[in-house]
Amino acid sequence: MTSSAAGSTAFFVLSLLAIATLVLFLLRYYLPLRTTPAYVTVPVFLAIALPASIVVLLPIDLASSAGTDTEGARGIWLNDTVVYKSWRVIYWLTFALTWAILPMLGEYCDSGYREPKARMMYALRSNGRYWLIVLACSIVGSIYLILWNGFEGDTFKSLVMALAYTWGLILGIYLMGHGLVAFPRSLFRYASVSERLKRIQSQAPKVNDKLTEALEKLDQYEYQVVQLKQRKNGIARDFQEWIDELAEKSNLPENRAGIVGRMSTAPVPPVITERYLADLTRKLKRARHAKTRFEMEWDHIVRKAVRTQAILDSKGSKRLEFKTSSFHSSQNWLHRITLLTPYTRYHLHVHIIPALTYLTWFTTILASISIVWSECVREAQDFGGPKLSVIGWTVVHRHDSGRSSIGFNSQIIAAAWLCYMCICAFYSLTEVKIWGNRALVRRNTYQESATWYGLQVAKLTVPLSYNFLTMTDKNIWKDTMFYKFLGRLIVLTPLGEGFSAFFPIFILVPVFATAFGLYGKIKNICGFGDLLEDEDEDAGGAYAGTGSWREGRALIEREIQGASGNVLGLSQRSNTSPPNGRYTDAPAAPSSSSSTLLSQNISAASTNAEQNTSSLAPQRSTRPERRRPLLSDDDDEDSGNFFENFASRVKNTFETNDFTFSRPKWLGGEDDEVDAGQSRRRERERGEGAAGDRSNGFMSLFGGRAEEGRLRL
Repeated sequence: MTSSAAGSTAFFVLSLLAIATLVLFLLRYYLPLRTTPAYVTVPVFLAIALPASIVVLLPIDLASSAGTDTEGARGIWLNDTVVYKSWRVIYWLTFALTWAILPMLGEYCDSGYREPKARMMYALRSNGRYWLIVLACSIVGSIYLILWNGFEGDTFKSLVMALAYTWGLILGIYLMGHGLVAFPRSLFRYASVSERLKRIQSQAPKVNDKLTEALEKLDQYEYQVVQLKQRKNGIARDFQEWIDELAEKSNLPENRAGIVGRMSTAPVPPVITERYLADLTRKLKRARHAKTRFEMEWDHIVRKAVRTQAILDSKGSKRLEFKTSSFHSSQNWLHRITLLTPYTRYHLHVHIIPALTYLTWFTTILASISIVWSECVREAQDFGGPKLSVIGWTVVHRHDSGRSSIGFNSQIIAAAWLCYMCICAFYSLTEVKIWGNRALVRRNTYQESATWYGLQVAKLTVPLSYNFLTMTDKNIWKDTMFYKFLGRLIVLTPLGEGFSAFFPIFILVPVFATAFGLYGKIKNICGFGDLLEDEDEDAGGAYAGTGSWREGRALIEREIQGASGNVLGLSQRSNTSPPNGRYTDAPAAPSSSSSTLLSQNISAASTNAEQNTSSLAPQRSTRPERRRPLLSDDDDEDSGNFFENFASRVKNTFETNDFTFSRPKWLGGEDDEVDAGQSRRRERERGEGAAGDRSNGFMSLFGGRAEEGRLRL
């Protein structure tokens, strides 16, 4: 905090080391570092670490350009030359990773070829169309810039920077606008334990279906490998070793291969080529990673459901204990440390965490409103004053003399604003369903997916950082090194200056679309299907009574019973009332529907037993085949249409209720009462109780004949 830059330099270096360490831990969480090649790990590390350092460099640039030499009022500052060169290194490395290295690397990893030269040629062919589009846009932009500024040295540099900034800002504004609403909404829904459990259960059927489809796809591709193995002697020698490698990684058992062969619709071509083997290898890699992804996602859903149900059930006893099951992750040293008693753990998960979540939700709502407001009034500060922007008002301190300053507290606030903007944008990457099947999986992320997510981080951070910079005071950010390096070339023409100034107002479009559910309405009108699939809409439909969360609850319960070895489900089951119902420790009283539930469990067990013979060996017996989920008693009324429900209710009424009545004395009721009871007991002993009940029950009113030749009136 002194006028010397020595302490600020040490702080900057330590911050970069801390960022590098956190990025390494992040890569270790999502990637197996020991088996991931260095040509993937290093670019992905740089693609995340370099943009993350902007969170530290941008507040330092603001404080360095504020021109405040007062002791302790400048915060962390560096020399202008150091800041300018830091921006050059970060920007051009990020630019190269975004537009050249990571796209090539992703296609290189996704290629199915064996030789590096063939994989490189495949990556060049895959990115050829993408580069042709960029080249066409560059030619059009070059003509415009040359006509406006003439042929100068900064013309082509301005073109490259402006095009990259334009595309990054368009994508960043949309994703950030979506995340400014979706992220606080997710916090609000997480705070309620019962609503959290319903959302988890409503996601279970979709994930289970995707897991089943992934297993079926993997079976089909592995069956093609089995066919190639059988025809290996008639194939060229160059491909035989390739086929052996594919067969070694295949896990399709022989009893399963016959079933898949009868269902397979993709036969092996008569002539085996290198392109066919490469395509099959690429499909196999994608299918295996999809299987791993949905298996871990399914286990994660079941694990969350078990924990959330335990929290919900603890409201009765006020004691919370998370029992160890097969769905819990491996026990590390943190799980061996017990700091909380069951009573304090109950208060933590039932009262403290929801209260903190509601507080965070309220804070993020205010932050989102402030960002949207600052985006809309950024150009109106010249007329309404610099205090019109909430971000500028919180970051820049204005004194009575009219001088503005940025201290250490302002730098922390600026870093917090920038972090929240980036978090909302990156949160949308996992929410918007237009990115294909890419996903981040713990310790098993596909290498192409890792490069793609690193590319998006590198692409979005620089435009969002410059957009944040322009929401502060104009007399400060125009003196920053970031503006002199990037902003000066962006506003080189009136078109670029107008785009940078007024396009951020379009953040209102994704904000209103997410807040009022316009994606579902557009999907219904245009029929876009899964392109604009909204998870919140599906959950809302599940809450409205479509039975989605009930189906998910049945799937999760069956998975838990199968994992515990109780396939028949004959043990005493926990309370299966709706998640928002009142919990009681008393066991449920036996009802007349217990036999129905038992028959359903037995039929489900027989179905699972039949499926075990055709399932994959390494998988659980309940997963490989698509199954009809068990329905609880309160789900029967939701199945079928009105006429089917009415007929089944009438049938159940006749079969489950006893319409037997005693005859009056004048018809000899007392004389025949004992004989009738003995007759019914004899019939039950001979296995004819059902016929006796029908003859002595409601059907006797319509002239039904009794057994043993007796006549009824």
